[in-house]
Amino acid sequence: MATIAATAPRARRIRRALGRHPVGLLFVLPYAAFLVLVYAYPLGLAVYMSFYDYFFAAPGAVVERPFVGFDNYTTAFGDAIFLESLGNVVTFLVINVPLTVALSLVLATALNAKLPLRGFFRTAYYIPYVTASVAVIGVWLWLFSDTGLVNSALGPVAPAPPWLVNEFWAMPMIAFFATWKQLGFYVVLYLAALQNIPSDLYDAASVDGAGALKSFRHVTVPGVRPATTLVVILSTIVGANFFTEPYLLTGGGGPNNSSVSPVLHMYRRGIEQGDAGYAAAIGVLLAIGVIVISMVNRFILERD
Repeated sequence: MATIAATAPRARRIRRALGRHPVGLLFVLPYAAFLVLVYAYPLGLAVYMSFYDYFFAAPGAVVERPFVGFDNYTTAFGDAIFLESLGNVVTFLVINVPLTVALSLVLATALNAKLPLRGFFRTAYYIPYVTASVAVIGVWLWLFSDTGLVNSALGPVAPAPPWLVNEFWAMPMIAFFATWKQLGFYVVLYLAALQNIPSDLYDAASVDGAGALKSFRHVTVPGVRPATTLVVILSTIVGANFFTEPYLLTGGGGPNNSSVSPVLHMYRRGIEQGDAGYAAAIGVLLAIGVIVISMVNRFILERD
């Protein structure tokens, strides 16, 4: 009896740890393994590499990778190109995030109304998101080149040099492109959020004399606040890690590194120049910065 009494609390603790339905762990394990292999292990390896003079070698080769402590991090803060890339990210986010939130919410509100060809427009706004970046970047290069459609329409007002090779306009153009490319995804998020706002709230606002603008401000905007938090965090994470746009639109971060991003700089140093330890330090710093910014955004947007 004493043995049974001793094992009963232990069994209850095991059941409490596993939950009411332990078989559910079998369904969770594949995704947990995916997270470990695809996210946790690479992140841990990057942190490890950042403390060494790490470089890639041929399989089986015996190499020495000395421990350098925080040298890679101090080198990063003294790297003019890396610091410039951080400024480029700030410029990108200042343009991209507010535009993404405003345009996707307005478009989702319009597409949530009873409009003719509503299904067609919902699909049309989503197409750029699922289209290969290489294909749409080719269109943008044609539109904004020296002899492109935009410059031809603007005539003498067009900037010289053209948009994508102009030190002032290169980064804003990348932000505009990313906003247009990703907009359909965020419109879908807002459409889902709008479906959860009770129609009674709009009826009550109408009875109180609120027009369309006041209903949007006092009913729609508060009603989709959780979606706004998600959109801001996701667009911040995606924006801080942009790589394809400067690599293809501006020829690898030009002109004069005015559109280089931290991920692009990390690629140059880690892959092209073989300095994997320094590239890993850049990645760790970028991850920390994105986490901090995302937490601040969430705190600001979710407080009452």
